[in-house]
Amino acid sequence: MHKYFEFEKLGTNYRREIIGGFTTFLAMAYILVVNPLILTLGTVKDFPDALRMDHGAVFVATALASALGSIIMGLIGKYPLALAPGMGLNAFFAFSVVLGSGIPWQHALGAVFISGVFFFVLTLTGLREKIINAIPIDLKYAVGAGIGLFITFVGLQSAKIIVNSDATLVGLGDLSKPEPLLAIFGIVITVIMMTRGISGAVFYGMVITVIAGMIFGEIDVPHKIIDKVPSIEPTFGAAFSSFSDSSFYTTAMLGVILTFLFVDFFDNAGTLVAVAGQAGLMKDGKLPRAGRALISDSIASSVGAVLGTSTTTSFVESTAGVAAGARTGFASLVTAGCFILALFFFPLLSVITAPVTAPALIIVGVLMVANLGKIDWTRFEIAVPAFLTMIAMPLSYSIATGIAIGFVFYPITMLVKGRVKEINPIMYFFFVIFVLYFIFLQ
Repeated sequence: MHKYFEFEKLGTNYRREIIGGFTTFLAMAYILVVNPLILTLGTVKDFPDALRMDHGAVFVATALASALGSIIMGLIGKYPLALAPGMGLNAFFAFSVVLGSGIPWQHALGAVFISGVFFFVLTLTGLREKIINAIPIDLKYAVGAGIGLFITFVGLQSAKIIVNSDATLVGLGDLSKPEPLLAIFGIVITVIMMTRGISGAVFYGMVITVIAGMIFGEIDVPHKIIDKVPSIEPTFGAAFSSFSDSSFYTTAMLGVILTFLFVDFFDNAGTLVAVAGQAGLMKDGKLPRAGRALISDSIASSVGAVLGTSTTTSFVESTAGVAAGARTGFASLVTAGCFILALFFFPLLSVITAPVTAPALIIVGVLMVANLGKIDWTRFEIAVPAFLTMIAMPLSYSIATGIAIGFVFYPITMLVKGRVKEINPIMYFFFVIFVLYFIFLQ
């Protein structure tokens, strides 16, 4: 196993990979709770129950899709990258498609399945890999830094250290409350261990935060360890039922499919670049085995739709595992195993609260913005698209939107500067695509 994943070449070992994989799971375990809540429209009180997805089935689909996606990525892509139903895409699925447009959830699953198939075909042609490798190195660094800022903001927000403000849009939360206090404790502990160079500091920080939360009553001690696994029957294969319904073949559904396709592609591309960059896996600005990683993502997306969940994609929380030492696909297999076990140990997930995961996300953000030092800020034509890519991600709450804005400005500044020969033709194509995206799909 260590030969297959090239442990010696990448300077890793089983201990680091296991801790890294488990850390990634802890950082993204919230998806097992949040995804079923979103897809079943659990926060919408007046929505007919007959039109909702089954909560238990979605939970099982989420766990299985995450496990299978991570296994595929680990074995084929060999990246320390875990997959799960993507945040943002699940909200679009539930609130825009099902609730907003009145489209049955079966049709929405069908759209996710088709978008995954399109991804797979694009990847087999080599087009997806060419696109990622065509992205200028400075923009790749900006994407990594931008995602670092984005997940830091997510961590601060989830722990209520940063809150909504009617006056200034965002503001500092009430730090005297237990939730932000616990998160701050976790941040301090993790920072101390990271500064001391302790291996697995991110993981140990999360464990200590959980223990502290239990001691002070902020985190409930689980009263039950094992529970019965719900049935997946209500959602399994439901995506295929939409294909026999004539109402599925409409312009509106085409727009839904294209949106799933667009957002997943660039969220995945950005996350892959960020994780590979942080792990030191990029060579000459390019991603080795990028095609395999992208194939893994496309397969996982379609498999997830068959199981009964929204688009399964690469999770940026994988950077927490990388920070804890993960460097190979073996860590993804560990994460997958944790998702499978979670089917039986769901009550234990109650300890993985926002204050527990927030320190990991914030610390990872600190590590990822190191990419800023690699960007050529002395050239204004590079600095503008790089800065806009980076800053737009947290401000728009979207990795894809940040990439789109940067891709629009890059050809403009490079053309004006007279550096036409340095622009890959693919970047012109995306300039047009992203302009149309902002006009018609935003």
